[in-house]
Parts: sequence; structure tokens; C-alpha cells
Amino acid sequence: MGVPVFNLAPDLTVSRLCLGTLTFGEQNSLSQSFGLLSQAFHSGTSFFDSAEMYPVPQRAETQGKSEEYSGRWIRETKIPVIALSWRQSLKRLRTNYIDLYQIHWPDRYVSMFGETEYDPTRQFSSVFIEEQLDALGRAVDAGKIRCIGLSNETPYGVMKFLQIAEHIPGHPKIISVQNSYNLLCRNFDSGMAECCDHERIRLLAYSPLAMVGILSGKCFSPDGGPEHARMNLFKGISSYCRRV
Repeated sequence: MGVPVFNLAPDLTVSRLCLGTLTFGEQNSLSQSFGLLSQAFHSGTSFFDSAEMYPVPQRAETQGKSEEYSGRWIRETKIPVIALSWRQSLKRLRTNYIDLYQIHWPDRYVSMFGETEYDPTRQFSSVFIEEQLDALGRAVDAGKIRCIGLSNETPYGVMKFLQIAEHIPGHPKIISVQNSYNLLCRNFDSGMAECCDHERIRLLAYSPLAMVGILSGKCFSPDGGPEHARMNLFKGISSYCRRV
């Protein structure tokens, strides 16, 4: 049975499951990455997520590898996919346009990763949302990006992007927000859910098993879990699991 599909935008249909490539180029070799991409595609997945900063954890030697691996797979299999990023991403992905470009992080201070309170003293100088939308609008007009979205955003950020796009001609409207969502992280269910419902913004949920798969139980295994799991390869993440 194939993976169900839905309309992310009026002219953009994708599978309800999306394969992330955060580990490609670090934990996963090129051949392993190709195997995962092909297995997902042949199982009915037509939605693939990459980013210019991947793989994680970030290192100068591996930065961009996830997009490079995905790009080689796209080229060799001649399969269209959705990807996340722009200019340099087009080169690494070896494609002419990007279906969906999402701003990976808000360009301002926001509380995240377990923080429960907003601290205004941590705010810093950032690029105005008007400027961000202007740059995205030019990319859309040039045919390099079809749709835009946000990631790791707040209700304030979502509504501000929508407000500015509505009042300034030529600025594209966001269609999606990619935030963490699982049994341990239900922040979306309050203010963000209301915003997205009324404004018809799609949630693209990531970390369904929580960070490094906490909800799978492997973090609490008596033998310490799989040898090559992220929690064992990268000890900072392991400490986070123990705190949770």
C-alpha cells in the first residue's frame, strides 16, 4: 500500500511522509544514503527534506554533504523531489528550481529546545522580515523557488510573515511551517495550531519520536543502545537524553 498524498499547495502534491536527510554524509555513507532514498521512494514517499547546514552535527568538512548526496541520487534516478534551501543548494542538488524553500531558523531570538519562557534580554539585531520576504519574492519571480515556508517558528513569526506579505505587493505568502511535534513536544497544539488552521498553513512535523528517538526507548536500554546511534556517537546529545 502506497503512502497517502496531500496538496501542500494548489499545484504541489506530496506524500504525507517525508524522509529527512540530516544524517547523510555523517552517519550515512553515500551508498547507504542512496539505499534509504530509493527504499523510501519505492515505498511511495515523494517528499524529501534537506538543508544547506546538514549533516548534523555541523562540521566544515561535511557541510553540504546531505544536499550533495541527495542531488546525485536525484540526477541518477531522474526523480523529482521537494528540497529545502536556495542558490548554493541548487548547485549541490544539481537542479534548476526548488519546490519548497523554508527558512530553517528565525533570524531573531526565540525560545526553543525545551525552553519554556521567552527572555527579551536575549534578543539580537536581525534581518527584517520585509527584507527576507523581498529576497524570497525575487527568487520566486525568477522561477528558482515555487513555494516558501518557515521552520522552528512561533505564532508571532508566522503571523508577522503573513501580515507583511499581505500588505506589500509582490511578497510571497508562506504555505508551511516545519516544527518539532511529538508526545514530548506539543507546543504546536495551542497558539500555533490556531494560526495555521485559520491561515491554511501546513504543519510539516519533524522528530516524531522526539530527539534521537527518545520515545523508541533506545535511550534507556540497559546496554546503552545501538553502537552507531546518534546518542552514542555524539555525547552532547546523550546527555540531553539522560536529562529527559
